[in-house]
Amino acid sequence: MIAQPTSSCCERSRRTPLGTFRRLLALASAGLAALPLAMPQVHAQTGKLPLVRDAEAEALLRDYAAPIYRAAGLPQSQVEIILVNDKGFNAFVPDSRRMFVNLGVLMDAETPGEVIGVIAHETGHIAGRHLVRLRQAATNAQIMSVIGLVLGVGAMAAGASSGAGGVAQGGAAMALGAGSVGQRSLLAYQRGEEAAADKAALRYLEATGQSAKGMLKTFERFADQQIFSSRYADPYALSHPMARERYNALEAEARKSRYFDTPAPTALQARHDMVRAKLLAFTSHPNAVARAYPRSDTSLAAQYARAIATMNTRSRDAVKAIDALIAQQPNNPYFQELKGQALLESGNPREAVAPFRKAVALQPNEGQFLIWLGYALVGANDPTLLPEAERVLKSGIQRDPNSGIAYSQLAIALARQGKQPEADVATAQGLMMAGDFQGAKRYAARAQKNLKPGTPSWLQADDIVSYKPPSFGQ
Repeated sequence: MIAQPTSSCCERSRRTPLGTFRRLLALASAGLAALPLAMPQVHAQTGKLPLVRDAEAEALLRDYAAPIYRAAGLPQSQVEIILVNDKGFNAFVPDSRRMFVNLGVLMDAETPGEVIGVIAHETGHIAGRHLVRLRQAATNAQIMSVIGLVLGVGAMAAGASSGAGGVAQGGAAMALGAGSVGQRSLLAYQRGEEAAADKAALRYLEATGQSAKGMLKTFERFADQQIFSSRYADPYALSHPMARERYNALEAEARKSRYFDTPAPTALQARHDMVRAKLLAFTSHPNAVARAYPRSDTSLAAQYARAIATMNTRSRDAVKAIDALIAQQPNNPYFQELKGQALLESGNPREAVAPFRKAVALQPNEGQFLIWLGYALVGANDPTLLPEAERVLKSGIQRDPNSGIAYSQLAIALARQGKQPEADVATAQGLMMAGDFQGAKRYAARAQKNLKPGTPSWLQADDIVSYKPPSFGQ
């Protein structure tokens, strides 16, 4: 697991009222690019989300999502599920290609159905093209607000020039009220889309023969959290319907399904339990792990959690505890990955190579396993292993191009082989991943000077040098 931003209004109105309208509309439109990101309740306005990588958790989420995507008519490769390092129970979609799921969703959900219900709901937003229509609704709301603002400014200007204070005051009220009307229009639209996503989720669950009981449990949790605050809230000023209202609207329909009392397959529940234990162990103090999974709990998930907690304390018993897991499931690639990680973090990269090799052999297409193996090969500090490290890391990047660690380790492997220009390109690519565009351009430009024009590495460097960050309005 890898845990990875002066003239008065009156004067402007008298001069160019149409120009004022256009400027205000341009400013309003410039903000539309960020509107989908305003929908989530968690990390909505932060520059960068705290993301986390874990092959096992990601594979489980992909398996949860695959039948839902098919039922929704979406290609499985279209939507990438990304884990957010946050223990709050939340998920959101900023566009049609990414779904962000907090670790808290997996950690709090006791059954697969609770997570699948969340994925089904978010898929409803994507399949229903709600984000596309939300942008249009937002545009209409902004235009409504801007027109009202301009009319209000014009009224204030007229009042100021004629001395009619009442007219000026009325203009101010009009200007202030316009924003409220536009905002409520947009929020009402979002409430409708939330309800539509709920209904779509029920259809997907029914089409895939899965129970909606987990989805209802999630809504019931939210309803209980809101029970004290809802009496004071204005339901027309909320972007999401009240959780209790959503729950009541869905419960009767969900109970009609013949699959309502169908539990998740035993094997899927076991995988879910393992991922929950793993995430808790990696994100919590060992004492918290001991309370959640005491020695009296002999389940494999409990053993998994305790082994990770032991590893986190840098104990020499960590490998022994992981070997006990491997003895029970020799072909579990995630146990091999964990052993390699324990050895790597304890300063034994050469010994870590063998378990990482086994993990890759068991699951050859997992990019994160290849990157771990490349990391260990570089760390072994053996020149004879560097060509393999280069090859393995490049293969890992092809399968998982979003790993900053992969680029940094590749740069080391290349530099140690005397391939400094190629190493500079790898460093530049890693900096691009981190959002340091200027640093990336410097390394890419340096690489280009020492690379033959037209070669793959030269072209990669040229792409970085020529890159221009997108502009969201003037």
